[in-house]
Amino acid sequence: MLSRVADSIYWLNRYIERAENVARFIDVNFQLMLDIPNQLLQQWQPLVLTTGDLELFSERYGEPSAENVIQFLAFDCQYPNSIVSCLRFARENARSIREIISSEMWEQVNEFYFFVEGAIANPPQDLHDFFQRIKFSSHLFSGIMDATMSHGEAWHFGHMGRMLERADKTSRILDVKYFILLPSVTDVGTPLDELSWMALLKSASAYEMYRKRGLHRITPAGVAEFLILDRQFPRSINFCLHQIESSIYQINGSPLGDWHNPLEKFIGQMRSQLEYTTIDEIFQFGLHEFLDRLQSNLNQIGNLIYETFFALKPINK
Repeated sequence: MLSRVADSIYWLNRYIERAENVARFIDVNFQLMLDIPNQLLQQWQPLVLTTGDLELFSERYGEPSAENVIQFLAFDCQYPNSIVSCLRFARENARSIREIISSEMWEQVNEFYFFVEGAIANPPQDLHDFFQRIKFSSHLFSGIMDATMSHGEAWHFGHMGRMLERADKTSRILDVKYFILLPSVTDVGTPLDELSWMALLKSASAYEMYRKRGLHRITPAGVAEFLILDRQFPRSINFCLHQIESSIYQINGSPLGDWHNPLEKFIGQMRSQLEYTTIDEIFQFGLHEFLDRLQSNLNQIGNLIYETFFALKPINK
C-alpha cells in the first residue's frame, strides 16, 4: 500500500476519534458542574490541560470560563485540535483516499463535518445533546468502516490510528483527574470526590461496565485499574495496546510474538510490561508519573509508526 494512502486513513481515524474524545471531556465536565456546590465553581482549566495547549488558550482567551473553554475546544477554527478542526482534517484525509474507503464512509464524514460546522453559525441550545450527537456520529463512522470496508491493510491502519488516539486520551483524562481536578486534598474520599471519579468513568463510557464487573464502590484505585489494565473494556489502555499490536503484525505479516523492526519490539515490550503490572505497583510508582511515562511511550509508538510505514525512504543505488 502507498504510504500516502496508509497515512491518510490512519489520520482520518485519529481525527475522528480525537473529536469524539474532546466532546466527551466537555460534556461530562459540563454535567459535573451541575452537581457540585457553587462555591467550587468552574473546573474548566483541566480540560485545556488535557490538550497540552494551556499556553495557547491563555494567550487567546485568558480566563478559563465555561464559554471560553467550549469555544476553544469545540468551535475554534484556528485551533488545530478543536472538534471542528479535527473533522475538517478528517474530511480532507477522506477526500484524498475516496478510491480506498467506502462511499458510506465518505458520506458519514461529510455529514459529521457539516453538522459541527453548522453549529458555529447557529450555536446549539442543548449542549449535552450536541456532544452526544458527536459521540454517536463517531461511533457510526467506526461501525460503517468495520461493516463496509475489507479488513485488510487499509482497515488495519485506520484501526491502529483509532486505538492509539483512544489510549492517549484515556491516559490524559485519568492523569488530569488524579493530579489536579480535585479542588483540595481535604475533598479526597468525600461525595464530591466520588462524583468526579464517576464523571471520569462516564467520560470513557465506562461507568456501566465498571459496575457490571462487580466493582460497586467507586475508588481511585478501582477506576484507574479498570481504565488502564482491563483486558476486555474497549476504551482501556491495555485493550487498545493489544489492538494496536495486532494490527501492526497483520500489516507486516509477521508471526505474533516475534519482532522484526523497532516498532514491533517497542509495542511488544510496552504491552508486556503493562500486562504484568498491578495497580498497587502503579500507585507505588506514582499514578501521575506512570501516566506521564505512558504518554511518552504512546508518542514514541506514533513516531515509530511514522518511521516504519509513512516516512519516505531514500532509494539505495
